[in-house]
Amino acid sequence: MNIRDELIENLSHDLEPVSPVSNINLLAVVWVLFSAAYVVAIIHLVGPVRPGALSQLVSEPRFLFESLLGVAAIIWVSVAAFRAGIPASLSKMFATVGLVLMILWLAQYVIGLFDPALEASTLGKRGHCYFETMVYSLPPILIALFLVRRLYPLHFVRTSMSLSLAAGMIPALYMQLACMYKPLHILGFHILPGLLMVLVGAAIAALWRGERQ
Repeated sequence: MNIRDELIENLSHDLEPVSPVSNINLLAVVWVLFSAAYVVAIIHLVGPVRPGALSQLVSEPRFLFESLLGVAAIIWVSVAAFRAGIPASLSKMFATVGLVLMILWLAQYVIGLFDPALEASTLGKRGHCYFETMVYSLPPILIALFLVRRLYPLHFVRTSMSLSLAAGMIPALYMQLACMYKPLHILGFHILPGLLMVLVGAAIAALWRGERQ
């Protein structure tokens, strides 16, 4: 036996079969559904949603459109983020589509500053919606980081930022029903805290990664 063969045999001696990674898209969708159910439940426990908000989804097509666009953006970004946990599973095109959907959704509220989907009103205002958005998104972020960390993300901090974006936008989106509908308030007290969770998730991932080294 030559040196090369002996080296290969020594390196492979203790190797064990590795089970294949489960369907990553399904894992992402399950995480989104679980996170959304948790966020909706805790928001309702803390306080009621805006009176008439659910009926407005039926009676106001533009409000329904921007809400569905938010759902699509969150799901797409979530799947892209989980795919990033497996090398070569995320294409640049797939990631770009998610980013475009997210921008298009958030742009609805910028447009709403001049032409809102609903009549601007303080009806249903929650006193701590800013902090609620941040606090409610933290458990989904931690769960997502735990799941992705068990895969093989080549860029863990960058992946965590995408996961945190999706997680932060879940309560931000539902606050459009739970809190008052006023585009300036939405951007400052729902969307902004959701976006700030991207930095929180990146910090957690950086600390977590440092512990592994």
